[in-house]
Amino acid sequence: MRRFLPTTTSTTSTALSSLLLSLLLAGSSITHAAENSQISAAERARAIKAAKQGTNKPVAKKAPAKFDFEGEFVNYASWTDVRAFLDDMAAKHGFDRAELDVLIGKVRYVDTTVQLMKPAPPGKPKNWQAYSARFIEPVRINAGVKFWQENAEALARAEREYGVPANIIVGIIGVETVYGRNTGRFRVLDALTTLAFSYPESPNRTARMAFFKGELENALLFARKDGIDPLTLLGSYAGAIGLPQFMPSSIMKYAVDFDGDSHIDLRNSTADAIGSVAHFLVEHGWKRDDPATSVYPVTVSPNRVWEKFLGQGLEAKFPLAELQQAGVSSVAAPPQNMLYGLIDLQNGSEATEYSLASNNFFAITQYNRSYFYAMSVIDLGKAVSEARAR
Repeated sequence: MRRFLPTTTSTTSTALSSLLLSLLLAGSSITHAAENSQISAAERARAIKAAKQGTNKPVAKKAPAKFDFEGEFVNYASWTDVRAFLDDMAAKHGFDRAELDVLIGKVRYVDTTVQLMKPAPPGKPKNWQAYSARFIEPVRINAGVKFWQENAEALARAEREYGVPANIIVGIIGVETVYGRNTGRFRVLDALTTLAFSYPESPNRTARMAFFKGELENALLFARKDGIDPLTLLGSYAGAIGLPQFMPSSIMKYAVDFDGDSHIDLRNSTADAIGSVAHFLVEHGWKRDDPATSVYPVTVSPNRVWEKFLGQGLEAKFPLAELQQAGVSSVAAPPQNMLYGLIDLQNGSEATEYSLASNNFFAITQYNRSYFYAMSVIDLGKAVSEARAR
């Protein structure tokens, strides 16, 4: 396969700060990429300072009129793999091949997406407290209170119909996009094409390229279905769209028309975003009858027999008695008749925090496969709920 190898260019300090600020304010997957990027401590500090000086803004009602990260021209239409992909789109889905050629000619390579997909440098310890502080903070909490107040009916209806509490939905949308404040300013087709055909060298490169080809396919199908110019779709550096940051395949599978206008719009309809998040969680294992508390802090014994329960997949599959026999002691009293997983929240050089997590915690990890992410969603939703009650 021919790969585009961009020439090395220098990046200004201002551009890096702007990029990091955008990533910090945006959703979870963007934040993970910011952790992995090669940005200096000074740039990171300036960006965080700028973020803290921001003010609450209303949820965007329209998609941004312009996009950032315009990228570089690459003659993707001449690449063998790209031509094969376009041939498949025409054969499988009835797209006009000539129109696809015109479209691909307008797509740009975005090196920013490639850089953000590179793995983190080795040896950098995870830090739950630092991660959590990005999300459980006044700007996001205040925006969450406002979002909840403005969308109370849709949140209550989603809870009735799907059994997903409002605080969990509020937590997800808050972590993802600060309630629509930052839904991403990359052209989705640019990001997905870049990652589908120019993914950085890595052990899982082939699998990741296949994944993004599938997302590019779904982006084109979604745009055609909704009558949208695909080049106007804006999203994250990885191609996630709208308030809940759904990838195109998730839009096609799980997005719902929750405002009843016969149109699914995750970019402008808060109701559609709310209903779609709830539907996604239910389709990924959320159980309405499970206890509201899905995480229980624990202490662990020095014998470390309990370590065998760590890293056993994103699911609750161990009886409480078995975990207790291995030296796990719960601070609270989890229900005896449920299954649990043991999760660890590492804190760099400080002590790791451990908890028992039930089924619904792991349903949240299907949105983003991270303990840190799921715990931030729960904590942000709780903080917003408490702020509303004051």
